[in-house]
Parts: sequence; C-alpha cells; structure tokens
Amino acid sequence: MRHLIDPLDLSVAEIGRLLDLADRIAENPKKYSQVCSGKKLATLFYEPSTRTRLSFEAAMLNMGGSVLGFSSADSSSASKGESVADTIRAVSCYADICAIRHPKEGAPLRASGYSGIPVINAGDGGHQHPTQTLTDLMTIRAKKHRLNHLTIGLCGDLKFGRTVHSLIKALSRYEDIRFILISPEELRVPDYIIDNVLKAQNIPYREVENIEDVISGLDILYMTRVQKERFFNEEDYIRLKDSYILTAAKMKNAKPDMAVLHPLPRVNEIALEVDGDPRAAYFDQVQNGVYVRMALMMTLLEVEHA
Repeated sequence: MRHLIDPLDLSVAEIGRLLDLADRIAENPKKYSQVCSGKKLATLFYEPSTRTRLSFEAAMLNMGGSVLGFSSADSSSASKGESVADTIRAVSCYADICAIRHPKEGAPLRASGYSGIPVINAGDGGHQHPTQTLTDLMTIRAKKHRLNHLTIGLCGDLKFGRTVHSLIKALSRYEDIRFILISPEELRVPDYIIDNVLKAQNIPYREVENIEDVISGLDILYMTRVQKERFFNEEDYIRLKDSYILTAAKMKNAKPDMAVLHPLPRVNEIALEVDGDPRAAYFDQVQNGVYVRMALMMTLLEVEHA
C-alpha cells in the first residue's frame, strides 16, 4: 500500500505519469465519472480548510465515490483526547482512502504507520503540502510547457509556508531550476530546506527582500500570504502581514509570459486588479487541484483506467 506524505514519495517519472492522467481527466472528465464507484474517501481535517478539503471531496464525488469525515478537531474524537493512530485505525474500517490535514508536523506520517488504507497528507503544520505541490506542478507545466529551465520566485511567508517547502523539494529534482527567495528576514526559508535541499543539491538560489529588484527575471512568481495562525506574537504578524502586495504597476516590469501562482487563500498580497491579467494563474490552480487529486486517488487506489 502506498501513501503520499512527502512530495519526494513520488519519483519524477511517477509525477509525470500522474500529471498526464490529470490532463486526460481535464480533457474528458465524463470518462472518469464512475471509476471510483463504491469507493469512500475520509477527509480528516483537524485544521480549517476550504479549497483543499472541498477539492478532495469534489474529486471523489466526480469519480462516482462518496465522502465522509470531519472539518475540525472540535467535531472529532480528538476533542476527547483520541490519538491520530487510534482515529486512523477506526477510519480504516469505514473508508478506502483518507486525506489528513493536521496542525502538527508529522501527524499524517504517524497516521500512515497505523493505517489500513492509503493516507494522503493534506497539509501538516508548516511542513509539507504535497497535493498542493502536484497542483502547482500541473499549473506550471500547463503555462510554461515544461518543468525545467525555470527561474522561480517565491514571495512572502517562506518560513511557515508549507506549500513553498514542498514546491522547492519537488522542483529541485528538475533540470536547470533557479530559485529567488523573496521575504523579510524574519520569514526566510528554514535552514533545513536551505541546507538539505538547495545547498545539498547545488541548486542556485538567492535570498532578497525587494520584489521590484527581481520580478523582471522570473518565469514563475509564487505569492504566499503571511500566515497569522503560525505566529505566537500578534504584533509581529501585524508588522509583517503586508510586506508584499503585487499590483498591476509591478506586473508591468514582469515578463509577458510570467505566470503568477498562489496556493490561496489570499489576504492582501495580490491586488484585485491583477486578477484580470492573463498571467494570473491562481484560479487555474484551484481547478487543476481537483483534476490532480482525482488522478492521485485513482493511482493510490490502483483503479483501472484506459
């Protein structure tokens, strides 16, 4: 049985096949409308989520399956003190596959050790978010027609941004990738990502504070919000929350084919005026998230498809 806990759990070749399947689903979703008939997805969300949870649920419903689960720790037996290990043992009796979001880093990995069904990490603390990474890769490939020879700008909260950490790990395996890490000093990419991924693999990267200095050289600009829920001190959050606001004026200096991505939700880091720019791809990501999660669940459930 396979789980998806870390983006590196999938090889580059496997990611390619999975994205190819997601593309085929996007081209003809009706063809896949019953491939998971009789299958059940459990969504165990110990932390609030809109897009990821609904995307998983829509993906399973789109394939003719059904969904059960909870959307907050307060509405689960976790409020009574039940461990993740015991919860997943029980859920394994009810469902065929599950997606887990948890505020504690490593919780989905621990669940996978006790699970009788495939476990998908739907985000654990500030650690990893592999299905968002698959969504990002599908969107980048659609916009740029490649996943190599790219300069990627990552901007905002790079310290707590689990989507950023997962995307760096995944893209570092492709050829000729360069990262520009744009953040205040307090929100820089953690040392373990810098040391164990970028330096360890000799991936070129720069850490800068001003987006205006580097936007003209980017193929991809990945914006993120400053995550209020990760701060212990509200004063620090208020000081940093509007560090970056992407505006139409700033977009004038970007390449004509640069793509702007954002895992959403956004707060104030992309002005509404940018939404109409053809380079804005963040709502494409939302749609792609459904297709790629359909492809992932089909793969982990070993569902036959033409």
